[in-house]
Amino acid sequence: MKMVKSLLLGTSAVLIAVGGAQAADLPVKAKAVEYVKICTLYGAGFYYIPGSDTCIKLGGYLRAEVALNAGGNYSAQYNGVFAANNRLTNYYSMRAREDLNIDTRTATEYGVVRTYFDAVFTWTTGNYVGAGSGTGATQYSGTLGLNAAGTGLVGSGSGNVNGTDGNLSGGALGVYYAFIQFAGFTMGKAVSQFDAPWINYPGNNFDQLVGGSGTTNGVTQFTYTADFGQGVTAAFSAQDQTQVFTTNLWNTAGMTTANVLGGAYGSNAIGGTRSPDLVGMVRVDQAWGLFQASVAAHDNHVGYYGATEVTGHPEDKWGWAVQLALQIKNIPTGAGDVINVSGVYTEGASRYNFQELAATSYSMFGSSSGAYQSIGFAGVSDAVYGPGGGLELTKTYGFRGAYTHNWSPYWNTALYGAWAAVNYSGTAKSMICSSAAFATLTGACNPDFNIGQVGVITRWTPVKNLTFSADFTYSHLDQKYSGVITTPALTSVAKPAATYELKDQDTYSLLLRAQRNW
Repeated sequence: MKMVKSLLLGTSAVLIAVGGAQAADLPVKAKAVEYVKICTLYGAGFYYIPGSDTCIKLGGYLRAEVALNAGGNYSAQYNGVFAANNRLTNYYSMRAREDLNIDTRTATEYGVVRTYFDAVFTWTTGNYVGAGSGTGATQYSGTLGLNAAGTGLVGSGSGNVNGTDGNLSGGALGVYYAFIQFAGFTMGKAVSQFDAPWINYPGNNFDQLVGGSGTTNGVTQFTYTADFGQGVTAAFSAQDQTQVFTTNLWNTAGMTTANVLGGAYGSNAIGGTRSPDLVGMVRVDQAWGLFQASVAAHDNHVGYYGATEVTGHPEDKWGWAVQLALQIKNIPTGAGDVINVSGVYTEGASRYNFQELAATSYSMFGSSSGAYQSIGFAGVSDAVYGPGGGLELTKTYGFRGAYTHNWSPYWNTALYGAWAAVNYSGTAKSMICSSAAFATLTGACNPDFNIGQVGVITRWTPVKNLTFSADFTYSHLDQKYSGVITTPALTSVAKPAATYELKDQDTYSLLLRAQRNW
């Protein structure tokens, strides 16, 4: 019995000693834990950055798509191997993209300070072009999605399709937006103030809709916006013209038959920067919809007549553009149905009609009953000049619009269309058509043209923020040439030296897309 008591007392002493040691190790006061707090000042999704008075919101989307009978990024078969209609043409193009955006806001005595950043990581199917070696060899030309991501770059792979070439396997990074907003000012890369609120997309997914401005990828700018209340705002902006707002400034001395048939009327002779584009905008945004009027001034500045500065140069000429946009909501066809329309006129500022993702060169091949094949070609410029002459500004006008109907909370369909016309001056036509590049033309020479597009898109959203869509687009190139023309071999698209009929062309494309927003 004494042995049992001794054992129990000894065990209790050990436990008391251990417990005392553990109690001595505990901190006197627990350290405060910082929790992430919800920020309700700027809408859903914002949180306070711990330890600060700045709210942050993360967002983005992941997209997977396939485009049938289309260009490298979702576009129509307007030029290059995409429009060659031969064995170099892609029947499909696939793309995967992840978008990430970061929105921060801080309340100050001067108003809210906001920063916004949006970047995308993209993989896009490339294509093969003729190497011009005489053996039928081709080389890989990977778009990699960069030109759709806002950088304006184009990748060039080595032809290795096994994924070992970094250019072919790594995809691409692009920056859409990166700007600061403070006290009415916007500084950085953002949507142009000239654009309608729906940018390039009145109801479509199709990237190359003409008939208005559109900076989906943003443009660097310095803007002041005044808010007069009752939904009335006005903005004045100086924005970079070099990134996307110059189409072509052609020196007709550089014309060749091969380049003409590719949609280029000479050497593109854009000079260095002199002035940003100046933009003014007034908008009325009400419950019934909105109305917006935009104007822009664009300086056309070229290099030289010849290879060096001693050859001289034409003087600068300012171009301009005006756009009207209208949105009508609460229409009787259904809840959420909307009509978006806009119209534009430009002179020496064609990019405000042929937005940054739209084609400015057209070279489309088709069948012919009397020649080797037919071709429809055309080009868009801001101005044209020849040796010793001044700039001849190019005029354009157009419109686009869409009607979107909601069948149910899960289904909607949009019908959309666009049309644009390009008119060259009499002097510009004379310079183009008198060039030796048209020496083999038998027929009428007229570089004016129209482009029309119509389409339908249907979207299904089975659960919130997950959408499947199918977008079909038909395009018609109405070119003004007639007759036939004989050309040397066009090796990049594998076309032989032959006689081609000059003829209007048609094309269509279908985009199937799945997108998850978050």
